[in-house]
Amino acid sequence: MNPAVGLAAFLGVALATAAIGFYGLRISRTTGDFYVASRTVRPWWNASAIGGEYLSAASFLGVAGLILLTGTDALWFPVGYTAGYLMLLLFVAAPLRRSGAYTIPDFTEARLESKAVRRVTSLIVVAVGWLYIVPQLQGAGLTIRISTGLPSWVGSIAVVAVVCVTVVAGGMRSITFVQAFQYWLKLTALAVPVVFLLLNQTGGGSPVLAEASSNPTGLPAAGLYQTVSLLVALLFGTLGLPHVLVRFYTNPDGQSARRTTLIVLGLLSVFYLFPTASGLLGRVFAPELARNGRPDAMVLLLPGKLLGGVPGDLLSALVVAGAFAAFLSTTSGLVVSLAGVISQDLLGGSVHGFRVATLLAVAVPLAFAFTTDSMALAGSVGLVFAFTASTICPVLVLGIWWRGLSDAGAIVGMLTGAVLCGGALVSSTIIGSAAPGWIAQPAAWTVPAAFAVMVLVSRATKHRIPGTVTRLMTRLHVPERPVATERQLR
Repeated sequence: MNPAVGLAAFLGVALATAAIGFYGLRISRTTGDFYVASRTVRPWWNASAIGGEYLSAASFLGVAGLILLTGTDALWFPVGYTAGYLMLLLFVAAPLRRSGAYTIPDFTEARLESKAVRRVTSLIVVAVGWLYIVPQLQGAGLTIRISTGLPSWVGSIAVVAVVCVTVVAGGMRSITFVQAFQYWLKLTALAVPVVFLLLNQTGGGSPVLAEASSNPTGLPAAGLYQTVSLLVALLFGTLGLPHVLVRFYTNPDGQSARRTTLIVLGLLSVFYLFPTASGLLGRVFAPELARNGRPDAMVLLLPGKLLGGVPGDLLSALVVAGAFAAFLSTTSGLVVSLAGVISQDLLGGSVHGFRVATLLAVAVPLAFAFTTDSMALAGSVGLVFAFTASTICPVLVLGIWWRGLSDAGAIVGMLTGAVLCGGALVSSTIIGSAAPGWIAQPAAWTVPAAFAVMVLVSRATKHRIPGTVTRLMTRLHVPERPVATERQLR
């Protein structure tokens, strides 16, 4: 890849992101603008923004890389990433919007009337956010090295700098515009090269296939347990992603939150067609790209490999632009959600506190990105989903749908999920590829354990159930009256 073309693509995305962010600054005036865009974001805008922040490095680079390595076994990743939003639609979206909270800790404190629950939730939300940001920065480092030849740390620092400028400038209001733009950029950046490569490989008659001996099919197929555990992690983990959930606070009402989720399902379904197709193209026509130990770079390298010349450089530049849009949009969403939690819990919740918290939110993951090497991006993000599914998801689902949840049950359940899942993930990292499946992919047993502990402890501490639970549950589940109806009643 021509380094000048790659650098130009990155600079173009960075400048466009900053320009849109500063446009958001012009209309960001209140604390509500910074935290939840004053709850005025309409479904199509919000759905595009959710697609922008949700489609991370794992989606843009990692899914295609895993398909290159493992073939059909990796198709469960796009299926799980998309189907998780069906779970959100059914169980979380509208009630969470009706809660009126700014953040997940706000919701758990209001639901259980406990400062201790809020503190535990805040710690877990920050941990999840940091764990999720690290792969984005590692993906940025990989992309900047492949596309320009610059050191990996340049990509990580560049993403952090652009994100900080955008978030500090206008908070959630700015990020909404930025992420909506970046969703459509990412979709274009994958769709156009896939279409051109398909036409190029099939337009001249019989396509030239790679030799069977070079096809990267030597990895063992995933067993039933690994597949089920992966799906549990992806389906339930989506329900607890802080940067996704905070988006539903920006909708005007619960009905808009449901409509937003339906649109997101459609947008994700369309998007995931293209990393899947890209991975299959690499597996069929260029399987040797799996041998360099960096399958996540396949999407970046494939246009140059199959086309070459100026067309290959132009398509590669488009892919690089989409990749950086993925890193920027997901990191922006995570930083906004973390800054909201840190600011409210430690810095008073003001706009100034939000801006200071933004810097704190990026410092730790940046240090981790410098000191750790990237693993398969889709796989590493899948582990974050497992942790989220074992901690935040149970307290949200039970808090919304079960009036018997107590503060003690919530705390013990979240800590149980964090210890079990976190311990399994650390053990898997230490053991490496020899780790048994139940440790390497723990969601199938850590998620049920967290739910079970939360229920059992809550039943044993019924006296700690808030007396206001009936009123709050009614608020969560009774649809709002349309604005026109309220005016008529007046």
